[in-house]
Formats: sequence, structure tokens, C-alpha cells
Amino acid sequence: QVPLVESGGGVVQVGTSLKLSCAASGRTFNTYAWFRQTPGKEREFLTSITWPSGYTDTAGSVKGRFAISRDIAEKAVYLEMNNLQPEDTAVYTCAATVRLWGSRNTNTYDYWGQGTQVTVSS
Repeated sequence: QVPLVESGGGVVQVGTSLKLSCAASGRTFNTYAWFRQTPGKEREFLTSITWPSGYTDTAGSVKGRFAISRDIAEKAVYLEMNNLQPEDTAVYTCAATVRLWGSRNTNTYDYWGQGTQVTVSS
């Protein structure tokens, strides 16, 4: 059973918004994060959220445009993306860990989703 499943990706126009979802199945995690990756580049940290503190951390490259949120009851996290630009085109992946702290390092996270493609068309 895949522990994390993303959804909500697609093709959107420049300047629009998109909300990605990441559903956890089978277990509860304390810290979630969103990363993205384009071909030939390393995976880029975007944002993380830790429960129960609710602390969030967001990369400067997307701060003010991207926001992470969590629905405990639904065992889901979301990535709200606004004012999308062509450079936001990437595969977006959520990650999770039972650790009570997050980081921008991929090694922190024990579970990964399969990723969802976001393409921003001009």
C-alpha cells in the first residue's frame, strides 16, 4: 500500500492557482513536506509543516505564493500555489516522516509519494 498519494496536478495558465493534495493511507505522520523536481535538476524543497506545533517552513523562492496546510481528520496535506509561472513547471512530490521536526533535507523524510506533474503554460 502506497503511504502517500498526490493529486491535483495538471496544465494551467500563467498567473493562475492550483491546489495539490497529498493523502496518507494506513498511518499518521507528524511532519510533511512538498518538494519539486525538473529533469536534470536536484529535488527542491518547497515547504513543510509539523504537527502538533503547526510550525511551517517555506523556501524563499516560493514564499508568498505557495502555502502548505494540513487536515488532520482527512490525513491529508495540501499545497496551495498562486500566481504560477512557467518556471514552476515540475513534478511535485510530498514527503512525510514521524519525526516531530522537519527540514529542507530530503534525507529527513522516510516516505514519498509518486509525484504529480504541474505544467504552467504561457
